[in-house]
Amino acid sequence: MIGRLKGSVVSISEDTALIDVNGVGYEIYAAPRVLQDMGVGEDATLSIETLVREDLIRLYGFPSENERQAFRLLQSVQGVGAKHALAMLQVLTPSELYDAVTAEDVTAISRAHGVGKKLAQRIVTELQSKAGALAGSTGEVIAMAARKKAAGVAPSDLSLSAKADAVSALANLGYEGIEARRAVARAAEAMDEPGVEALIKAALKELAAA
Repeated sequence: MIGRLKGSVVSISEDTALIDVNGVGYEIYAAPRVLQDMGVGEDATLSIETLVREDLIRLYGFPSENERQAFRLLQSVQGVGAKHALAMLQVLTPSELYDAVTAEDVTAISRAHGVGKKLAQRIVTELQSKAGALAGSTGEVIAMAARKKAAGVAPSDLSLSAKADAVSALANLGYEGIEARRAVARAAEAMDEPGVEALIKAALKELAAA
């Protein structure tokens, strides 16, 4: 299976790019934001997910291995296909998707084109136990934080469970999920291992200043 490609961009269409690798052209499907960052004649390096079916072989490209893993994980949910998974990664990064799942933010997930509230709820429900994998290479850190949270122990490292709790608290206060996650992320950047209460206060200041 093809897992990574590096070559020159030959052409770009609405949902695909043609990449020349040593004289062989590969048609790559990708989210619009990924295609928009490409330029004809420029070099591109993408993590590739290869989907093989009876009637086709299709390559999907991502700017990072984290996104490829998130794309694969999303399709483990019943009713979620490649089109749905790409749509979600168009509006949410793997980190934001993790926050949305842990905070049970159905609204944020349903912002993706073609993903209704019912499907978004199923994604949240089925991925609750797999949330750590959404961070790809940092999955062990997140999984550890989730285990510590469940055991009632304050997490260290990036205080990921604290961030998720802060996002959930802001959502309960009426802030939109994506807005709350960005405010929490900005607040966390200036803090060392922040607690939930301190993170919420700092995030509210960020929201007030926006």
